[in-house]
Amino acid sequence: GINAEYMGTLSECLFFFEMRALVCVKRAIDYTVKIRVRPDKLGVVKDNVKHSCNPFDEIAVEEAVRLKEKKAVKEIVAVSIGGPKSVEVLRGSALALGVDKAIHVKLPNDNDDLEPLAVAQVLAKIAEKVQPDLIIAGKQSIDDDTCAVPQMLASILDWPQATFISELNVDGGKCSISRETDAGVQKLETTLPAVISCDLRLNQPRYAKLPEIMKAKKKPLEEVTVESLGVDPTPRLQILEVSDPPTRQAGAKVNSVDELISKLKTEAKVL
Repeated sequence: GINAEYMGTLSECLFFFEMRALVCVKRAIDYTVKIRVRPDKLGVVKDNVKHSCNPFDEIAVEEAVRLKEKKAVKEIVAVSIGGPKSVEVLRGSALALGVDKAIHVKLPNDNDDLEPLAVAQVLAKIAEKVQPDLIIAGKQSIDDDTCAVPQMLASILDWPQATFISELNVDGGKCSISRETDAGVQKLETTLPAVISCDLRLNQPRYAKLPEIMKAKKKPLEEVTVESLGVDPTPRLQILEVSDPPTRQAGAKVNSVDELISKLKTEAKVL
């Protein structure tokens, strides 16, 4: 007969090799752009402004590709929710880096955006379709900074979650994770399937090479709509006002330590 321990190891290896990862990417205003508030103060100017892949999502793509290179993942699927130009992000920042296929949840216009709950609901529907063993996302997008979608997605799917991770190791049906907190680095282990969100120190994303960019144009990219997934995109939040941060006041020189202490007490009121 076959040793039971051997059979257990064999089944773990098969699961290990057949794993599928779903990576979430978003087209956002490029981090180098100086943000301007719209005249109506209900948002920021997006027209004629450079956009690119959200930096935290680039880290998520890189981590998925590294898992594939380690033979920990067999297939990577990228998903993006946005207007027609989101296809550029899927092609150039996901498929060109080693992602196998992509799904574009198309919104009517490039300036359209869904609220975090609707995004999580859409991604949950995509997860039902793709059947991933691991969902990898950036910890937040740099445009709205809600930092909420991965947590909501894990809750909807009722999957384990690990947020703000700085180290990831996948071994069979488990993940060993290091995550950064205000108190230091926390080490966790979770079973799969799971949702993880990536922090800055997880990895350094690579650049796409020209041959891979050309190959990415021929990789499969499926287009679906929010409505076809049965998700209601109606906003539940109302933006009252968006404003620029207050201008920082100029510093002042003091002639002595006593004068500094006096100003900290009487003007800054921090002592």
